[in-house]
Amino acid sequence: MKGLLLACAALIAAPAAAETIAITGGTVAIGDGTAPVEGGTVVIRDGRVVAAGSGVAIPADARRIDATGKWVTPGIFAGFSRIGLVEVDGVDQTNDTSARNAPFSAAIDIAPAVNPRSSAITVSRAHGVTRAIVAPETGPGMFAGQGAIIDMGADMDAVSRPRAFQFVALGEGGAASAGGSRGAAHTYLRNALNSARDYARNPAGYGGGDKTALFNRADAAALVPVVTGKVPLLAHVERGSDILAALALGKEFPELKLVLVGVSEGWTVAPQIAAAGVPVIASALNDLPAAFETLAATQSNIGRMVKAGVTVGIGMIGDNDTRQARQELQYAGNLVGLAKVPGATGLSWAQALAAITSGPAEAMGLGGEYGSLRPGRRADVVVWSGDPLELSSAAEAVFIDGVAQPTVTRQQRLRDRYAVPGEGALPKAYDR
Repeated sequence: MKGLLLACAALIAAPAAAETIAITGGTVAIGDGTAPVEGGTVVIRDGRVVAAGSGVAIPADARRIDATGKWVTPGIFAGFSRIGLVEVDGVDQTNDTSARNAPFSAAIDIAPAVNPRSSAITVSRAHGVTRAIVAPETGPGMFAGQGAIIDMGADMDAVSRPRAFQFVALGEGGAASAGGSRGAAHTYLRNALNSARDYARNPAGYGGGDKTALFNRADAAALVPVVTGKVPLLAHVERGSDILAALALGKEFPELKLVLVGVSEGWTVAPQIAAAGVPVIASALNDLPAAFETLAATQSNIGRMVKAGVTVGIGMIGDNDTRQARQELQYAGNLVGLAKVPGATGLSWAQALAAITSGPAEAMGLGGEYGSLRPGRRADVVVWSGDPLELSSAAEAVFIDGVAQPTVTRQQRLRDRYAVPGEGALPKAYDR
């Protein structure tokens, strides 16, 4: 491990441009659902994956990192989170997840609020998380606003794709925001999408009249990329009937790229989800019902949806989603274990890894850029001490866009500082 850390430290100090790296000898998992291969190689050049697997030719100019006895995978792609939007839960000034008193909803863009120096980003990176879907929370209305794809790199440029999707709450949450019923929620949603169509046809003439009274110009404009299919609409739904109602939107708005989030009862309508070709970012291990809309929750939910042919990624909605994306590794490992429980339906190891790497990327339409070690993808790569789905394994080296990243956290520095306290005056603050 010491040799690997020294090699990565040298890479951190080296310029990222024109860097060619070969990670050799490890058990390589591509992250696309295929089985891992032992003694594989991953070649990175200029921030992209050139090749990964067995029998890979190593360029003569490559800087080599020996990963013998270790595992090499894509970085973890957090399927749904609010990382970078909150620092201290009890301090409103550090919480940018929800605009409770704003006059806007769909028009809100969370990208300017992402804090690259958030401790949650540092901790996530140290545990092998390299990218995340970051979504706002709903305020007084159903639409929360425009979310982003971010990376966990140790720099001030965290936002990889601003305005990458729109987030809306349906089900119980949407009903509460729309006046008290699911019917009102869907009426509001359709009005909003039709308002966006009107704006797209005639931006200068938009506004006024009963049809658009509930939706202002800024919000209507923000939904134009949604109704034209340029960005996905992430819809939070849990109950089986709510899922079907969301799927029905496709008939009225055929360009809509719908992604379902949460989906605790997805297994009850899995064939319909698969037939619609709609991807899912699901909560991994919801079991006992936490609300009336999750009465049919089961840990077998994801396994059953995957078995039915649904594209599934693991998300963290409502599950300490501001800072605990690292738990997705544990959730994926638990789904592997669940496959061995009689009567339950889990995932194979390769399927479980895909659910936290390529699955979320594919759901967002970004599988050609992120989430796997296929050639041409962004070189988000992690070298692990062992099987990454085992709790005993640690991320020993993390690369984002081919750049080696620091993995030391403030918590580790505090541990080292006070592990052997000395006598005398209080110690100086450690160097920043």
